Amino acid sequence: MTSLSACVPTGRINAPLVAVTPVLTDRGFTARDGVKLPTQSWLPADGVPPRAVILALHGFNDYANSYDAPGRWWAENGVATYAYDQRGFGRNPNPGVWAGGDIMVRDLWDTAAALHARYPDTPLFLTGESMGGAVILSALAGHDLPTGFKGAILTAPAVWSRGTMPFYQRWALAVASWTVPWLAVSPPRGLVHVQASDNIPMMIALGRDPLVVKETRIDSLRGLTDLMDTAMAATPSFRVTSLVMYGQHEQLIPREPMTKALAHLPDLSQGGPRIAFYPTAWHMMLRDIHAQTVWQDILAWITDTSAPLPSGMDLNPEIPKLLAEGRRP
Repeated sequence: MTSLSACVPTGRINAPLVAVTPVLTDRGFTARDGVKLPTQSWLPADGVPPRAVILALHGFNDYANSYDAPGRWWAENGVATYAYDQRGFGRNPNPGVWAGGDIMVRDLWDTAAALHARYPDTPLFLTGESMGGAVILSALAGHDLPTGFKGAILTAPAVWSRGTMPFYQRWALAVASWTVPWLAVSPPRGLVHVQASDNIPMMIALGRDPLVVKETRIDSLRGLTDLMDTAMAATPSFRVTSLVMYGQHEQLIPREPMTKALAHLPDLSQGGPRIAFYPTAWHMMLRDIHAQTVWQDILAWITDTSAPLPSGMDLNPEIPKLLAEGRRP
């Protein structure tokens, strides 16, 4: 089923031409152009200072509340989490209109600087789910972590680049982008069954959440694909302390781009990420039925980035097979 969106004629949000110092206040993050990004936080109880702080980036068509369950659990274990609605999503103006991957990367640097100013002596970590992981990959390729940050965690990073898409899919996206970029589409019921998680009550709740974008503009799909192109190209130069996590039941990111991205990453011994692969996990691994295993691994990793994960999934014998598959011509 398709429907026309009642949105602005342009497919990109134009940022105001002002300049301020990025800051985190009780009202949330303010970026360098003065835009206030709706922000949620999960803090340890009773004002106890956190032993670490996570800056979290949500996935496509989602918003900051996607980190509610892990954020609550991490807070109970002494770790604070801050998540913001990326531009074009959630409680921002014009939800569903693509802001631009470059602006999303810039917002990451701004929010990271603001968080460091708030917590100058606390270890800071980035995490990104799906599109959020693609933003982190794009931002950090060839760069060091932001000041004060000790590592990055990518859960099911979105790397479905054009080079791993069938030609007809690339052609259809290009034609639609030039002819009907404003068109909002949703897949016909029953045509394609792609499951993002085994947590069905959570999926039903997302479907009822008015802040989750349900119909996607063609130009937003093009923008996401551009971002995934950048993220895939960034993998060979992603040399920061990091943890990259995928699940056996991944259906949103096809196997070919997933394995190619993993194979292109630098080896752990060369400054690349630790890789973990979970036999029970899906795309939304932080919200799956068995999500607590992933939460625990992330908590352990930010406590000691050099130690093996409690689950042992960084030693999963499937990982060498995935890397070998991704290296095939």
